[in-house]
Amino acid sequence: MSAGGSHSGRVAVVTGGARGFGRAIAGELARRGAEIAVVDLADASETVAGIEAAGGRARAYRADVSDPASVEAAGRRILDHHGRADILVNNAGIIVVRDFFDTDFETWKRVQSVNLDSQFLMARTFAGVMRDNGWGRIVNLASNTLGLAASHLTSYIASKGGVVGLTRGLASDLAPYGITVNAVAPTASRTPGGVQSITEENLRLSAEMQAIKRVGVAADIVGTVCFLTGDDSSFVTGQTIVADGGWVRL
Repeated sequence: MSAGGSHSGRVAVVTGGARGFGRAIAGELARRGAEIAVVDLADASETVAGIEAAGGRARAYRADVSDPASVEAAGRRILDHHGRADILVNNAGIIVVRDFFDTDFETWKRVQSVNLDSQFLMARTFAGVMRDNGWGRIVNLASNTLGLAASHLTSYIASKGGVVGLTRGLASDLAPYGITVNAVAPTASRTPGGVQSITEENLRLSAEMQAIKRVGVAADIVGTVCFLTGDDSSFVTGQTIVADGGWVRL
């Protein structure tokens, strides 16, 4: 990996980096020169091994990003080891496909906690060091379901609507300190999390609704995330970029 890449000298924290979107994002940021801190409740050793095999630098931190104490502890370990955090990609999330009348309050709270509260907690943990350094990039993962008439996803869509609101609020609050905050909204994709919640047939039907008629994969959002975490996007903040093959048109 080139020491002169577009993200050289940066430390990037990627949540949910053990697989899927998070693994793809972490790998590409590393290829572009960033040092990676992978945060996941699952074992992220394969992500780290892949990055190191390609010549990059990465370290895994096991944490529950929906738990304040766990996030605080992981944040201390990351800053102690890496000394800084320049980029935060809030990718971790869950999806529950369930009829509204079968959705209990515990399920509702769990989805909001993992998908939305975690992004607040991670931003609170690392925005301070970004402020002190006068530079930072935060990218939150939202969803194109905000623009769709999707059934049985009320808790999920509500959480992702909150992500967009959080992104817009943080963009205003953090801009004076050289920190930009944006969101990326992917489509249903052939990732480990995606195939657990949606059938292959429905993935193909979703692809038929897109301008680009193929099933999405994790790599499809990587370029957008890399743009938003680099210097080329320094005048872009508070935005939600829908990277879904042209299904939702804004």
